[in-house]
This record gives sequence, structure tokens and C-alpha cells, in this order.
Amino acid sequence: MLNVLEKCRISPPPAAIGDRSLPLTFFDSAWLLFFPIHQIFFYEFPHPTSYFLETIVPKLKHSLSITLQHFFPFAGNLIVFPNPNRSPNGKRPEIRHVEGDAVALTFAECDLDFDDLIGNHPRECHKFYPLVPLLGQPSKVSNHVTIPLFSVQVTLFPNKGISIGLTNHHCLCDATTRFNFLNAWTSIAKHGTDELFIASGSLPFYERVIKYPESLDEICCNQPGIETIDEEYKLPQLVGDTDKARATLVLTQAHINRLKKWISVQLPTLEYVSSFSVACAYVWSCIAKSRARIGGQAGDDDLERFLCVVDWRSRIHPPLPQTYFGNCVGPCLCTPTKSTLLASNTGFRTAAEVFGKALSETIKNKDALMKDAETWLEKAYEPVPTIGVSGTPKYKVYDVDFGWGKAKKHETPSIDYNGSISCRSLSGG
Repeated sequence: MLNVLEKCRISPPPAAIGDRSLPLTFFDSAWLLFFPIHQIFFYEFPHPTSYFLETIVPKLKHSLSITLQHFFPFAGNLIVFPNPNRSPNGKRPEIRHVEGDAVALTFAECDLDFDDLIGNHPRECHKFYPLVPLLGQPSKVSNHVTIPLFSVQVTLFPNKGISIGLTNHHCLCDATTRFNFLNAWTSIAKHGTDELFIASGSLPFYERVIKYPESLDEICCNQPGIETIDEEYKLPQLVGDTDKARATLVLTQAHINRLKKWISVQLPTLEYVSSFSVACAYVWSCIAKSRARIGGQAGDDDLERFLCVVDWRSRIHPPLPQTYFGNCVGPCLCTPTKSTLLASNTGFRTAAEVFGKALSETIKNKDALMKDAETWLEKAYEPVPTIGVSGTPKYKVYDVDFGWGKAKKHETPSIDYNGSISCRSLSGG
């Protein structure tokens, strides 16, 4: 299916960065053992391989190098010290860039059916895996483990389209930082220089100014399984065949309005009813019903957990700029019992109520994020069956344009690891 045309490594311009390091906060190190994040953007591109090699490949190489000059951690490595709570000087994980570090960039062509891949109908998940770039494997160096953080694969479907696959370790960044990086890269790719990007005032903010108790670092660095990083640590990968299928379900504005109206009638005192909350509640209740049908009758006390993350840049004190680099998200968790969620065919109403209340409390109670951080960190590590939301609909991923038009389709293959859902906005709504 895949013919590799070129493998290369792209560094920032010589002497532009030098040796730099960026400490992880607990927002970052909470994701140490999380699986990599994969995104694929699909674009129409009715041109042959020769045109792709002559025009697109040089442009993407050059623009990526310039972008890395401003987003140096993408070219760096995650450095994890063994037994961080007992190591000399109590060294915590960090992102480190040394001169010569680079991003693995692969160019390939593929004979898969482009139109099939960008459809909304059910498609076999493993068809997307050749389009997902792998992160390099970790290596043991002296007294620490070095873990690559970012890789890119650009795949041509001759005379049909292009896919751009991105993979990053979650310790590197959250969706906000990743979107800021993409905005910079696409601006530089389209205009040939970084002048407009710099003028936009969107340069990353690297200062580690978040104040929090050291105990939060200890919880993250002692999370279950963390000791495996000292041994033969392997990053999870999406490879081989699978019995999973992926499909895109579109809720139009008319659908959303009907759901909101129904919930407002059923739960007139519910304070928080948004497009995001009703969409999540509806999908959650549908998944819960289907799992119950497949798995049999749920026990009264079995838990059914739903999780999304909330951007805290503007919500913590003092607030951070939206260009803050890294992870700055906290969880919104709701955990009713399965029997409550499925009782008397009122699953959607129950899901909308518990999720709406949890989201409202999480967003409004700004002081609780740091105050209750130990509690929600420990809850996040509990082995409870969870349905989570990947990404956020507030960023217009379908507007990501490298110079040959907006994306025709966006997929998040990393939801295959744990059965989450990916919530994206096709437009501003």
C-alpha cells in the first residue's frame, strides 16, 4: 500500500536554537505513560508524483525548519530520569533540545482509495495506520531515557490527494499548542517566510509561571507503571490489522437545536446546555446502550465514566496567554452508575444532566483546579472504564491550509487505542 519516497530529518536553521531545555509541569508529566496522539489531515491534490516531488516536498521541508525555530521542543526529546523522586537533585522530566536535534519527516505515496478514506461511512481502522508516522523508539543514555516527541508523514495519493499525518507524545503539548504550531507552519508554508507569523503576535510563551504544590509532581512521577520507563520502554503503536471500524457521524445545527430544546424541556433547571454538552451526552448514552446490549445486563453499582479536558490557560490565577507552550488542561469527570445511565430509556437525559453539571462546575470553580488537583489526578489514574473526548471543537481544524486548499477530512487515529471519541467542528458552530 505504501511506497516510501524519502525519509529525512528536519532541524531548525543552524545555530538558531542551540542547547535549551524546558521543564515539565505536572500538567505535562501527567501524560508520561499516555499513548501518542495521531492526527491525519486529508487534502484534494489532483497532481502527479513528479509535481509533488518538485514543488510540495521542498516547500514543506523549508517551512517546517523555519517553524521549528520558533517551536524548538517539537525537534527535541523527552528526558526521563530513573526514579525521579529519588534521583540526584530530584531531577524531574524535561524536554531537551541540543544542536542537531531534528524531526523525522517521511514522504510516501499510497495506492489506497482516497475517496473511501475521506468518507463518513464505516471504514476499517487499519487502513489509516500506514498514514500515521511512528515516533522513534526511546533509548537509554547515561542516567536517563531519551524519548522522541514528534514526527510527520506526508503521503501522496497520485492525482487524487495528500494526507499529512502528525504524531506527538502527549507530554509535548495539548491541542491548543498543537494548533498554534500548525497555524505557524501553514502560514510559513503559504508565504515562504515567518514574517506574518511573527507579526501576528503568536510566538509561543515558554515561561513556567504556573504555581502549584510539589506533591503534584510526585503523584505524576509515581503513577502506576512509571517504573517501566527504566526498563525496555516501548511506545504504543498502531500497527497490523484490527477488527475496529471508524465512522464520522455528523450532527447538524438542526440536530443540535432539537437536542438542546428537548433537554431544556426535560431539565428546565439545568444551568449548562451547550452544543458540546448535548452532543457529548447523546453519543455517550448511545455508546453506553450498545455496550450494555453486547455485554449483558450491567450491575447496579458498575461505573460508567465520561471524561473531557478543559483548557485552563485563561482560568487559572494568574491567567496564562493562549500561546503558553505545553499542556494546560484539567479533566472534567462524571461517573454515574451504568444502571442510572440506562434506567427506563432515559440515558440521554441522565447523561446531559450529569455532564452538564460537571462541566458547569469545572468551568466556574476556577479555584478548585489547583485546590483539588491531587484528587482529580488520582481519580484520572483509577482503572475505571472511560469514554473520553479527543481534541476540542473550538479550533477550526478544517481551515488548516498549507497552500493547496482547506482540509477535506480530519481523522484522529489515536482514539483507536482506548475507544474514545473525537469531537470536531466542521465549521464555526
